[in-house]
Amino acid sequence: MNRACPWPLAAICASALAVAASAQSTVSPTGIGREVAITRHLQDGEEFREPLAYLLDYGGSVFTANWTTQEGQGRPFLKGTGKPLSDPTSPLAFPRNMNRLSGPEANSCAGCHNAPIPGGAGDIVANVFVLGQRFDFATFDPADGIPTRGILDERGRPSNALSFANSRATPGMFGAGYYEMLAREITADLQAIAASIAPGHSAALVSKGISFGALARNADGTWNTSAVVGLPPQATATTGSSPPSLILHPWHQAGAVISLRQFTNNAFLQHHGMEPEERVGLGVDADGDGFVNELTRADITAAVLFQAAMAIPGRVIPKDSTIRTAIWNGEQLFRTIGCANCHIPSLPLKNWVYTEPNPYNPAGNLQAGQAPTYTMDLTAQGLPEPRLRPANENATAIDVPLYTDFKLHDICGGPSDPNAEVLNQNEPAGSDSFFAGNRLFLTKRLWDIGSKPNHYHHGKYTTIRESILAHAGEAADAEKTFAGLSAYDQGSVVEFLKSLKVLPPHMRALAIDEDGNPVQWPPK
Repeated sequence: MNRACPWPLAAICASALAVAASAQSTVSPTGIGREVAITRHLQDGEEFREPLAYLLDYGGSVFTANWTTQEGQGRPFLKGTGKPLSDPTSPLAFPRNMNRLSGPEANSCAGCHNAPIPGGAGDIVANVFVLGQRFDFATFDPADGIPTRGILDERGRPSNALSFANSRATPGMFGAGYYEMLAREITADLQAIAASIAPGHSAALVSKGISFGALARNADGTWNTSAVVGLPPQATATTGSSPPSLILHPWHQAGAVISLRQFTNNAFLQHHGMEPEERVGLGVDADGDGFVNELTRADITAAVLFQAAMAIPGRVIPKDSTIRTAIWNGEQLFRTIGCANCHIPSLPLKNWVYTEPNPYNPAGNLQAGQAPTYTMDLTAQGLPEPRLRPANENATAIDVPLYTDFKLHDICGGPSDPNAEVLNQNEPAGSDSFFAGNRLFLTKRLWDIGSKPNHYHHGKYTTIRESILAHAGEAADAEKTFAGLSAYDQGSVVEFLKSLKVLPPHMRALAIDEDGNPVQWPPK
């Protein structure tokens, strides 16, 4: 595949061409012996001609595909951020082609998102590392980078350990469409409030009963966001008379990504080295591996729809009356001790017609007007069950039992707390603020917590109880109250959370017993 070399040095061009040739030189022109995960990609525009069932099936194939170098897997000359390597003379070719910290580190999306089915969460071994993608090739070898600041060994001496990335538990994507549509509605509400504020006035930022603080407008038309809470810095940034975007970033546990599509494009590039054409450009071989259009716009749309259409979690209520009583007791205690202040049990969704692309997508991802809008009714028959649907034909909203408030909270106890991550993704790599740590995390969606193999944002806890007792910062009062409960009441809260599970495929009832029989819940 001929192309112009994007690097100025002849030696680097030669390296790039060698990398590209190595991936293709052994493949027969007839295709015999070809090893690829997807033999024919959707072409742009086909997503609007194929039935939804086909798109969901194809999107699942893209999500579970084990990508190979014969179709563009790997990114020899790109960081996981999509930027060129700092040192292009050392391409990410074997044995530097896969890397646990800076990626690529997975053959497929389902390699991590697989518990209990593709699209779900992942064991600790499937944790991903964020922030490492900023570096060409990140390891724990002191010769490979800069030392972590402020970390001491057991004798109080500066440690020579390196920290390039933060470990994150793999999130489950169940009910992702409902979740994203709620985030869009909240964003629209907050932006409408901002638009109504006249110079010299302020207003409370409240949507669906959730307070995001207050936004003020100075007499000269500039904005004061000092009282806005729960949103990431990029959503509150303002210049002059331009209002802050107030866009929710519901994806990634530190609130860094706006949409499923942005999440998907980022993951394909960082974790697999598969270039989405909408991210790097049509016909552009940005990573220098000899392949262009590795993932078409239609491919990404199908993969996003597959995730958006995933079934929602439900409740598994065992037949044992003692456990049932404990679950009900724990469900009430969850509210009274303050857990439900942030883990709000349910939120009303007014618009359940999912649209792609997200109207708030940032550049580098398909944006409104760049292609026709694809619509998918999240309540439609034929989508994976169980689903949420209106209670009746006159209902104007669906209650979505997410157990979240979409806000960032300080849930860590301080810089020495193991939950206060070493690095801060919202700051420039290598800066003092980058090493200052991050203590703000999105309120976790709990509706599938009983099916998770590990817990907390880092996935280092094996029990729900450990996760509860680790809450600090803004959650310190609720944790203290929980710790003061009787052993039975503590166990009841745990039993309640254990009942929030991913249900077997095709199950229509939202509450079942351990044998799959429908259960009346809440109990009468």
